[in-house]
Amino acid sequence: MVYEHIERMNAKIEEVEERMRQKAQIHQGLTAGIIEVSFTKKDGTDRTMKCTLNNQYLPEQKDLKDEIDKRNKSDEVIAVWDIEKEGWRSFRWDSVKGYKV
Repeated sequence: MVYEHIERMNAKIEEVEERMRQKAQIHQGLTAGIIEVSFTKKDGTDRTMKCTLNNQYLPEQKDLKDEIDKRNKSDEVIAVWDIEKEGWRSFRWDSVKGYKV
């Protein structure tokens, strides 16, 4: 019984660690250039988006950090610049299905 509980806890820890690694890789890719992120939208549809947080691709703004902070309402969501739609979009970290850096 105790052994099974420990096994479940270890599996949860590994899952959380993997999500943290994925989040760090995506964020690093976003700041370095353009990446492609696949995720499930709030309405349940799947979407693939080419996006970035690299200043080279972002529109001129008075204070970029304020603009991003304003759009990031929680740690569960990240605001990014959609290259194809030329606008700010966001996605939930837990909805990410895949990404290409």
